[in-house]
Amino acid sequence: MMVLLLALSACSNTDDSEKDLDMPQIADAGAATAPLNCQTFHTGETISFRYLFTDNVELGNYNIEIHNNFDHHTHSTSAEECEAEPVKAPHNPWVFNQSYCIPPKSISYTAENEILIPDDIDTGDYHFMIRLTDQAGWQQIKSVAIRIE
Repeated sequence: MMVLLLALSACSNTDDSEKDLDMPQIADAGAATAPLNCQTFHTGETISFRYLFTDNVELGNYNIEIHNNFDHHTHSTSAEECEAEPVKAPHNPWVFNQSYCIPPKSISYTAENEILIPDDIDTGDYHFMIRLTDQAGWQQIKSVAIRIE
């Protein structure tokens, strides 16, 4: 009897058409999309973040990470190459990493945040990483190259 119960519980009535098999999407939010690739900011300023997120079933959350690109590594999500400063060693690089919730049951969400750039960081090339995850666990990544002066 126990074996039969385990066998029945292992089966699911959900077919593949009901499963979320698609990654969420990160899209421009019109003229207010920010930051843009190769955009320059200054210490003490605020980066206004605005992107449109969509999913076919339900969005989950998003994460913003900002880290230096003083060694010219790449994340390859943009075809546009920005003019880079010479390679340099970091002394006081800025690292920002924050996760944000998206309201439950959302299939479309315009994310907006204001991120203050500290005054005392190394200036130079940085990556602005956006990681969007849907409720099924699929993830989309967008990397934007920015410069902080």
